[in-house]
Amino acid sequence: MISAANPPLPGMDFGSGTVWLINKPPKWTSFRVVGLLRKLTEVKKVGHAGTLDPLATGLLVLCTGRATKAITNLIGADKRYECEIRLGESTPSYDSETLPDASSPYNHVTEDQIRKVIENYFTGPVMQVPPMYSALKHKGQPLYKYARKGEEISRPAREVTLYDTRLTGFNDGIISLDVHCSKGTYIRTVAHDLGKMLGTLGHLVSLRRTAIGTFRSDDALDIATILDKIDPDGNYTISL
Repeated sequence: MISAANPPLPGMDFGSGTVWLINKPPKWTSFRVVGLLRKLTEVKKVGHAGTLDPLATGLLVLCTGRATKAITNLIGADKRYECEIRLGESTPSYDSETLPDASSPYNHVTEDQIRKVIENYFTGPVMQVPPMYSALKHKGQPLYKYARKGEEISRPAREVTLYDTRLTGFNDGIISLDVHCSKGTYIRTVAHDLGKMLGTLGHLVSLRRTAIGTFRSDDALDIATILDKIDPDGNYTISL
């Protein structure tokens, strides 16, 4: 059983192993959060249990020292997300990181239609084609590098599981979902595919991870709180 070390006790030996629940702010990369914790704890061995896109927010689970042995199990845990999908436009990255490249009417879409499509196509095992803007590699290079050069690489579909996909809102072309899914699920692809299934286009405009396995974002610390706990004298400053 892994227990989180939020908040750490004074004099804690970070090298012996701690688990951190961190609320990643928008525009931060997961690697930047790892680098911050590595700097503050002065421990080289720091890793995370599943990356988040820069525009996404929410739960990152970071491990230090000997606790990094638990990362493999945590990466395999199921995840929960809250997301918003804008209908009527698609983007190359399937989210708002890139500009829209196509548009389509969406006035015909109803809440009942969304619920039926979710029940029929976004519940249980589903086949997903990963987005080109992803860290998956082709010939040793991440796909996003090809995408930024305008190149399209064939990607095989992969099976993932959507344990529960709940419609929590639909207003002015914005679909709000709560998704409980298996590892390897791209919520950006859910947004892209859902738009197509509804006879229009769609892309992700917000994403927040709320859980990894038994860990919850409600228990996570924000960056400012981490600085206060580990660096109360303010020796290390950052720009949020």
